[in-house]
Amino acid sequence: MRGHRLGDFDDCAAMWADPLVTRFIGGKPLSEEEAWARLLRYVGHWSLLGFGYWVAEEKTTGKFAGEIGFADYKREMEPSLKGVPEIGWVLASAAHGRGFATEAVRAAVQWGDVHFERARTACIIAGDNLASIRVAEKCGYRQSGVATYKGRSTLMFVREPKASL
Repeated sequence: MRGHRLGDFDDCAAMWADPLVTRFIGGKPLSEEEAWARLLRYVGHWSLLGFGYWVAEEKTTGKFAGEIGFADYKREMEPSLKGVPEIGWVLASAAHGRGFATEAVRAAVQWGDVHFERARTACIIAGDNLASIRVAEKCGYRQSGVATYKGRSTLMFVREPKASL
């Protein structure tokens, strides 16, 4: 995983334009303008908050595989995620089902354990996104309830920090 670069935009835009990728994330493909705003938001998180999203690459080829990281989206939702780093991940459809998400989420969680002073982290996942639910559970997230976001129900998962050794 590495930080975003300007040269990543075409891969990011293509991924976010793919209906297979977005079916559980907003339900519709993103335009180039929306993908650009998302990329800028990722970079802005790092600049202002000291955390954000990374680009996930295939180890053997260096090919763009997706994006993963932590954010503070200031979501208007109940229950609130205010003050809780929110982990998220998205993979290009060519990378689906190959174990990349679990590997990347585990790496991000390890980073978060160090940089968030062992704070609780959370994620929201569409109830029918079984693949992401499995990834979250493999990485220590447990369903804590159902949240309402933009008028829709979504599952909320939390991961409590590991006790210090």
